[in-house]
Amino acid sequence: MFVNGPEPQSLDPALISGQSEGRLAYCLFEGLTRLDAGGNVIPGAAERWEISPDGKIYTFHLRPNLRWSDGQRLTAEDFVQSWRRVLEPATGAVYAEVLFVIDNAQHYQRGELKDFSQVGIKALDADTLQVRLVAPTPYFINLVGFTTYLPTPTNSIRQHGDHWTRPGRLVSNGAYLLQDWKINDRLEFAANPRYWDADHVNLKRVDALTVTQGNTAVNLYFTGQADLILDRGLILPQILPGLKTRRDLHIFNFLGTYFYRFNTSRAPFNNPLIRKAFSAAIDRRAIVDKITLGGELPATSLVPDLIKGYQPYAGIGYDPAQARAWLAAAGYPDGKGFPRVAVMYNASQQHAGIAVEIQAMWQRELNVSVELRQVEWTAYLQALDSLDYDIARSSWVGDYPDPYTFLGCFTTGFGNNRTGWSNADYDALLGAAGRETDPAKRFALLRDAEKILVHDEPPLTPIFFYVGMLLYDPDKFGGLHGTPLDDHPIQDIYRKDRRQP
Repeated sequence: MFVNGPEPQSLDPALISGQSEGRLAYCLFEGLTRLDAGGNVIPGAAERWEISPDGKIYTFHLRPNLRWSDGQRLTAEDFVQSWRRVLEPATGAVYAEVLFVIDNAQHYQRGELKDFSQVGIKALDADTLQVRLVAPTPYFINLVGFTTYLPTPTNSIRQHGDHWTRPGRLVSNGAYLLQDWKINDRLEFAANPRYWDADHVNLKRVDALTVTQGNTAVNLYFTGQADLILDRGLILPQILPGLKTRRDLHIFNFLGTYFYRFNTSRAPFNNPLIRKAFSAAIDRRAIVDKITLGGELPATSLVPDLIKGYQPYAGIGYDPAQARAWLAAAGYPDGKGFPRVAVMYNASQQHAGIAVEIQAMWQRELNVSVELRQVEWTAYLQALDSLDYDIARSSWVGDYPDPYTFLGCFTTGFGNNRTGWSNADYDALLGAAGRETDPAKRFALLRDAEKILVHDEPPLTPIFFYVGMLLYDPDKFGGLHGTPLDDHPIQDIYRKDRRQP
């Protein structure tokens, strides 16, 4: 039984963008590849693949006799139709852009191409899938295991429509089946007997608990009602000093950044000087020293310094005098006449504590009053999607070990942009990086783009780099490790103290 985080917005891989929903999707579905407990890419539904000499054509060979949980055969055409569904505008997939590395996928999704047969996705036969890319993509093998690339059951979706993810209707191909879904309580999973590697799924029954408050999560753990806390935001900072003396707490670095977004589509944050002023007025060191307490590092770049060969661009740091100068240049000397704005964040004690601290900084350094607006997870996601906010608490965890997983989010029109921001130079640099085959030159283009994002015209302000945190008893459980993507496959966890019934 593990604490997962907020109530999931969806279990449909095409609609998922949050990490907590992703954990549940990975229980139910398996892509062509997957990550093991150590964070390494291993074969999933595909047992092997070949890459063409130019790095643009991937041929995946599925495992023989793959089955959906209802007994139907899973074929290469299921992947074709699943990915096509992601690209259909009617689906509303907020993360469809992760497929844009595939030839003509972007043109199809944007309605510029009507003939799907021209998209670089083709079933050569029942067990062979061929994918043609726009350009060599060094992280593509990671990408095909990501949530948006997971296969979904076309027949079940056709039969049940939007309700296909309900218990009793959800057909899956992963290690687990959905047994029950108790809203705002838990999701119950049972091992899938038709999963190709069912014999090596260690935990046969698993409950994912829906919890948003840290004190509730920790109480569940210490009273034995939960075996594992996976959401690092639920491990309360105030108890970290005590936890650090115990073997239960496991801390590690990973590709994750905590930041605030600005809604650039409306005043006052349509002015980049104001966004820069608000960024320069944040004392990030004070936040990690007073609030988070987990050993996090202050962030001025969006990309953590954990990707070999890439040097992130250090953006706007704490500089109150410069912050006041930028605000004055924008027409608000000493904050006079500045409109009332609000910071939106989803319900969490840590998010609330950080917001209170930053609110005080903006009042002290800029003489600006900012309201705090706490909302539940679903309402929070809806407000981001509809740009119904001024400033929003946000975070990003890398989907694959490459800077593009962070920087690509903020290109014009991408579903995870959620700021209303658009910059032609930024888009051009990202596009050029996508076509560049020399790794060093590619990283240089991405760094130039990051400079625009975090310094020149920032639609966001980085605050700190996450550290991963797991809470579990190492004498009871194995198969858990710190990984660069903070990914912990439930099927690889095993009990040391007793066998799962």
